[in-house]
Amino acid sequence: MTRRLVAALLVPVTWSPPGVELTAWRAALAEDVVDLLARLAQAEAAVAATSDDLGLAEEIAWPGMRIYEVPTATVLPVLKAATADGFDQAAVLAADAPDVPGMILGKLLQPLEGKAVAVASGGPGNGLLSLATSLPAPPWLTDHDLDTASAQVVRRDAPAPSEVASTPEWRRLRGPAELASLDPALEGWDNTRALLGG
Repeated sequence: MTRRLVAALLVPVTWSPPGVELTAWRAALAEDVVDLLARLAQAEAAVAATSDDLGLAEEIAWPGMRIYEVPTATVLPVLKAATADGFDQAAVLAADAPDVPGMILGKLLQPLEGKAVAVASGGPGNGLLSLATSLPAPPWLTDHDLDTASAQVVRRDAPAPSEVASTPEWRRLRGPAELASLDPALEGWDNTRALLGG
């Protein structure tokens, strides 16, 4: 049986809505992502954080959830930790997309049966939402942070562009434009919703 891991990576958050304190905003976004991952049936969940963010990771992780301390908030250290834990596949997910549907995450892992790497865009100008790969990661995969990476950047290092599959995108909440696209009718994102006044 294939062991899969989806890890929420505590990425930098530099913007919050007017009147919302940045630290509380970042925690709410990440907690909503972790709550979603904890309910995934097809993968185990984890939180990955640098030493500066371990306190937040411990605060939002569910009981028994893995917490990986990584030297940088980038993809390869998380994939290496997952490999060391015996997982066959892993996805690294930016922890600033509180309303991402579980279906989007499921589609991220599907191409790994035939492709080396799968990526999901975080929306226009917002880097990657997630990167997934079979483990150990292919040697050509270089380290990336999710804020600046793109499918094109990842494909540049691949032996063939077709080795990197693109899966449906979902926007990350990185500014006013993305905030305006939140759908109040969509279930979940309870912590973010509470901070925004319901």
